[in-house]
Amino acid sequence: MTVMKSVLVAAAATVALSAQAQSLPTNGTLVVVPAFGEVKHVNDQVVATLAVEEQDKDKAAAASRVNQKMNKGIAIVKQADPSAALKSYGYYTYPVYPEERPLPAGAVAKPRLPTAWRVGQYLEVTTANLAALPKTVSAAQGVLTLNGLNFGLKPETIRVLDDQRIAATYKNLNERVAAIAKAMGRNVSDAVLDTVDFEGSGNYVTENRAAAAPMMMRSAKMADDSAVAEPSFEPGETTLDMRVVGKVKFK
Repeated sequence: MTVMKSVLVAAAATVALSAQAQSLPTNGTLVVVPAFGEVKHVNDQVVATLAVEEQDKDKAAAASRVNQKMNKGIAIVKQADPSAALKSYGYYTYPVYPEERPLPAGAVAKPRLPTAWRVGQYLEVTTANLAALPKTVSAAQGVLTLNGLNFGLKPETIRVLDDQRIAATYKNLNERVAAIAKAMGRNVSDAVLDTVDFEGSGNYVTENRAAAAPMMMRSAKMADDSAVAEPSFEPGETTLDMRVVGKVKFK
C-alpha cells in the first residue's frame, strides 16, 4: 500500500509540473522571428560575351587582324539585333615565349625573346531580344567566338518584382508569428511587431554593421562550344530572394 501511495504521489507531482510548464507566463515575451520570401520570373535578358584572338610573329599584324575582325563582328551584331547594347573591353597583347629546355652543365642562360604575340579583345552584348539570339550569335560566330552567356532579368523587371518579393516575405513573417502565438497558447492579436529588419542581419543596435545582401539574384549561366551552326538556348528563370527578421512582443 505504501509503494502504491508513493507512485500516485509521484504521478501527481509529474502532472502538476507538466501543467505548470505548459502554463508558463508569456506576458512581455520578446520573440525573434526570421521569415523568407521569394519570387520567380522567366529570364528576359541576356549578356553574351564574344571575343577574338590572333597570334602572329608581327605584333602589328596580329593587332590589325583583331581590329578588323572586331569591327566586322560589331557590324554583324548591330545588323542582326539593332536593340542590343554593345560594350568593348579587355583589349590585351601578350608575348609568346618558346618552351624552356634544361641547359647543359655550365651553360649560361640567354635572355628569353618572344617568338610571337597574342592579341585579343572582348565584346559584351546585352539584349532582351531572346527570340533573335540564336540567329545573332550564329552570325557573329562567323567572325568572333562565343565565350559565354549570362541570362537574367531586365532592371525594370526586377523593380516590378521587388514589390511582390517584399509582400511575399512579409506574408511569411505574419504566418510564422501566428504559428508561434498558437504554440504559446496566445492569440495572435496579443502580438505586437517591435522591429522589422528587411536586411535580415539581426543587428538592431550596432550602427557600424557589415552590409547584408537581402536581395539576391540567382540566374542561369550557359557556355557554348563555339559552333558556327545556329545554336539553341534556354533562358531559364531567375529567383529573387529576401530575408526579414521581426521582433515580436506579446502583451
